[in-house]
Amino acid sequence: MTLRLATSADIPALQALITTSARGLSTTVYTPEQIDAAITHVFGVDTQLIADGTYFVIDGDDGSAPAPIAVGGWSARRTLFGGDQMKTDTDPRLDPATEPARIRAFFVHPQWARRGLARQLYATCERAARDAGFRAFELMATKPGEPLYAALGFAALEPVTVTLPGGVVVPFTRMGRVIDM
Repeated sequence: MTLRLATSADIPALQALITTSARGLSTTVYTPEQIDAAITHVFGVDTQLIADGTYFVIDGDDGSAPAPIAVGGWSARRTLFGGDQMKTDTDPRLDPATEPARIRAFFVHPQWARRGLARQLYATCERAARDAGFRAFELMATKPGEPLYAALGFAALEPVTVTLPGGVVVPFTRMGRVIDM
């Protein structure tokens, strides 16, 4: 397995991975309607992360060719969650002295879940954010992601309910933690 920075050439494969991950790992906590709405309106690649060099991919090899099996990143920008389809305005930078960096868009292929890939991505993000001067993280967790983030030391800050087009309500949890020094 290889961990590397995501590139714009990866976007179609990353979008496919995000959809596969959401469909495969969310069925015990979200309804099919919630999953479909989240894939359409929330989950997706945020190309600003790729442009900023803060979005990482782990490639696996299924015997035919390397392909993304896990993805995740961090951000020094204000957006807390969601792909490009959620953005309507510029995404200003955060002040590392007073604001937490963001953990963003972690998705793992269901066949590779619970093998430490998200932990590896998180460790890479934590080092990079710490090196950029940040001292804390904030994120918006999906219900299936909450146990991972709790195991990484994140605490729930507040439940968040997002109403998507068509009246589909999707619960999330805003979480935070101090970055290890």
